[in-house]
Amino acid sequence: MTSTEERQMLRDTVAALIDKHAAPAAVREAMESERGYDEALWTKLCEQVGVAALVVPEELGGAGGELADAAAVLEELGRGLVPTPLLGTTLAELALLSALENGGEPDTDTLEGLAAGEAIGAVVFDPGYVVNGDVADVVVAVDGDSLVRWSDVTAGALATMDPTRRLARLTPGSTTVIGTDPGLADTAAILLAAEQIGAAARCLELTVEYTKERVQFGRPIGSFQALKHRMADLYVAVQSARAVVADAIADPTPVNAALARLAATEAFTKVAGEAIQMHGGIAITWEHDIQLYFKRAHGSAQLLGSVSDQLRQLESEVL
Repeated sequence: MTSTEERQMLRDTVAALIDKHAAPAAVREAMESERGYDEALWTKLCEQVGVAALVVPEELGGAGGELADAAAVLEELGRGLVPTPLLGTTLAELALLSALENGGEPDTDTLEGLAAGEAIGAVVFDPGYVVNGDVADVVVAVDGDSLVRWSDVTAGALATMDPTRRLARLTPGSTTVIGTDPGLADTAAILLAAEQIGAAARCLELTVEYTKERVQFGRPIGSFQALKHRMADLYVAVQSARAVVADAIADPTPVNAALARLAATEAFTKVAGEAIQMHGGIAITWEHDIQLYFKRAHGSAQLLGSVSDQLRQLESEVL
């Protein structure tokens, strides 16, 4: 079990690497690269921090950590909109581990490769858009109640709203059922919600900083009472959503997962929209980073189904 101090150290270490190697200019370079992420940074995150090994047991080459550890790292990556294959790789590991726990054939070589960051994973919920799909070495699909390993996969990159998150359309050449779905969509929702919280918090910080610098009528706009109230409301929205996500990480039930996604989506979308308004015209220029947060907010809101889909899922769980 990871202690609070160890998890904070994990956060701090990841944040330090991001600060050094994933400044906004580096993020833009990474998102426009052939693979859509900084391979050198990914190697550092895997070798120095072990981010790809967090949820894998020690006997299978992992760190023996918990879902909360992966969520903490994804939150830090979300703050900087840092493109990495961590989300898809973590989900693929959890899929293979679930199959192993349910009596499936142990695929230790694949798990060890994923944990080392040498192989990239992806989980298919909808073959029309798959995170990490165009760079994945290991692909597992959720098909009804089953987990299905895809081989000889054909991938086609998609044009997306959010340039910091690459998606692909996948088609399998062959498939093999490897186990029963343990509820990977719920886990994906929780991990994505943690990432959204990190991005929302940083988006708000950037907005607060800008309103202290932007001057109108001879004074910073952040000093106007109306904007103070709006930013206070945004802070409450982010912190409230953070609490809901924390509950889901601690107790990852289907209801908590749905609540986390809804809360994180609402908070991030609200913050990003207000950020565009408070920055004014500069916010929609390509050179400014706020437009990337806005695009990430709306791309993430649709990634695992729309808000209406999430509401229907929550309704089915509670009724």
